[in-house]
Amino acid sequence: MTESQRPSGEYPMYPSYGNGDAAYPPPPAHQPAQPISTGPGTTVWPGSGGAGHSGGDGYGGFGQGLPQPAPQPSGHGRRAKRPVALLAAVAVAAAVVGGVTATAVGQFTGTGSSGTDSSSVISGTTVSQTSAGTVAGVAKAVSPTIVEIGATSTAGESTGSGVIITSDGEIVTNNHVIAGASSIKVTLSTGRTYTAKVVGTDADKDLALIDLEGASGLKTATLGDSSGIKVGDQVVAIGSPEGLTGTVTSGIVSALNRDVTVAKDSEGGQGQGQQGGGSDWPFEFGGQQFNGDTGNSTTTYKAIQTDASLNPGNSGGALISMNGEIIGINSAMYSASSSGGSSSSGAGSVGLGFAIPVNTLKADLDTLRAGNSS
Repeated sequence: MTESQRPSGEYPMYPSYGNGDAAYPPPPAHQPAQPISTGPGTTVWPGSGGAGHSGGDGYGGFGQGLPQPAPQPSGHGRRAKRPVALLAAVAVAAAVVGGVTATAVGQFTGTGSSGTDSSSVISGTTVSQTSAGTVAGVAKAVSPTIVEIGATSTAGESTGSGVIITSDGEIVTNNHVIAGASSIKVTLSTGRTYTAKVVGTDADKDLALIDLEGASGLKTATLGDSSGIKVGDQVVAIGSPEGLTGTVTSGIVSALNRDVTVAKDSEGGQGQGQQGGGSDWPFEFGGQQFNGDTGNSTTTYKAIQTDASLNPGNSGGALISMNGEIIGINSAMYSASSSGGSSSSGAGSVGLGFAIPVNTLKADLDTLRAGNSS
């Protein structure tokens, strides 16, 4: 036997068991695990958690009772598996990117939260609630551009409405609102009043242009395109019925291209809210006269029919689309209680109103501004 050349005490000694000479470590606390027979070339060791061992001491393995993976082949076989590992890495990266994207969408939409599975995040578009397209929104935007017109003539006083189209005080209205007036007073939505003068009139189209004296910085209405409106479109009407400044009503476009006939001058009693009784807002339709006698001098135009409530005093006011553009100038309405020429008391809208298309007004503006009267 060869003697050991190591110095004394270089390796620890263990207590003796049985008849041995204290040269072996103590036995394990339990019976060493035995290999499990599997297919050729594979040995499975049960164990409790050591990693990277392939057998020998009973402590290797990858978890309680789980088989240990077979040794990886060397050389060509190992290189052949690199694409698989690369694909796995790409898949992991894609999953990370997907998670970040879903989280960003969740933060944008307000549906995401920390610790939430990205698969539960619902993408969408945040929509801010606005007043656009509502009656309230249209009224708020357009009401400052609608005025009340008070006209005094030999026949008495009448009330109508008008629409501001320039910041220095040009206002369009119906000819029959200011026909024969000796003085005109205009009240803005703020309550401020101005004196106005007539610039031009077109009795054939029942349109007139007046101008405020000393006005500036006024809010103006936007003139739209009446050729694009359709039956059933929602509309808003703003005016001063019976002197109630800034009254807002709404309805739809009931029909298009209605032939409406109105008086060209004051002899038919067309003044709105005329004092001392008399007929209000007379017009003809289908060969019949409504709201009184239109007189001998009349004109006929194509009108938009609406069921938005119109009453005496709405004449010259605005019929407005839901995007806030003027599509017509309110000009006539049917009132059942005064259809036989009776007093205006008790007259009211029954959903048959008419407006001059705004395209008719736009085509006539240059003529009105030139001071022509007809």
